Amino acid sequence: MENRVEGLHHLAISTTDIKKQIEFFTDKLGMELIALYWMHGAKETWHGFLRMNDESSVAFVQSPKIASIPASMGATHAGNPTAPSAGGTTQHIALKVKDMDVLAVMQQRLRSKGVPVLGPVDHGFCQSIYFAGPEGLALELSCSEKPIEPEKWIDPDVVGRAGISADELVRYRNPPRFVPPVHPVDQPGPDAPGPHMTNYPPGIYEKLIALSDKEVWDASESAPPVKDEL
Repeated sequence: MENRVEGLHHLAISTTDIKKQIEFFTDKLGMELIALYWMHGAKETWHGFLRMNDESSVAFVQSPKIASIPASMGATHAGNPTAPSAGGTTQHIALKVKDMDVLAVMQQRLRSKGVPVLGPVDHGFCQSIYFAGPEGLALELSCSEKPIEPEKWIDPDVVGRAGISADELVRYRNPPRFVPPVHPVDQPGPDAPGPHMTNYPPGIYEKLIALSDKEVWDASESAPPVKDEL
């Protein structure tokens, strides 16, 4: 069995108004709210999940500190599907629908609720519509009839401009399989190449990565907030 990433479990988006986001995604896109609770390991923070399917969700995170962080188009947000934003930020979010028939229905649903929609647009490997969500989200709905064919969609001109060599391209298209070692790999320390998680209070990250896997697991919060009736 191949060990690899299989898909999107959830995409977490910061929000200053989780109710507004829930209202938009349930009303405009018909996505069901399936979880809304205090985020594990984060003080005064809510976590909400909207269902895409049984294994994938769009999630929102709200805490008091988010409202004090300024949003800036072209920096924190792109604002539309072709505009720039800072490295490491989300440029736009594309959600999957089954086919062109569903895409057409979603276009009409959005427009009937006052949301302007650009498209459909035929990109060859997918067909898409574009629209805005609350708080500057740049959103897309897409469908594909078949998987992307790399031979047709990896442009040699862009490969060269990205500084990718022929050997690197072969590796990127065929990532080496990882065979788990007999003995567990030790946790890398704070001086390891990384990348490393950031924005923790001083000294906290070092303490967290020094914990054993068992200590982290034992600190899990797995019980749902609503208890079964006896």
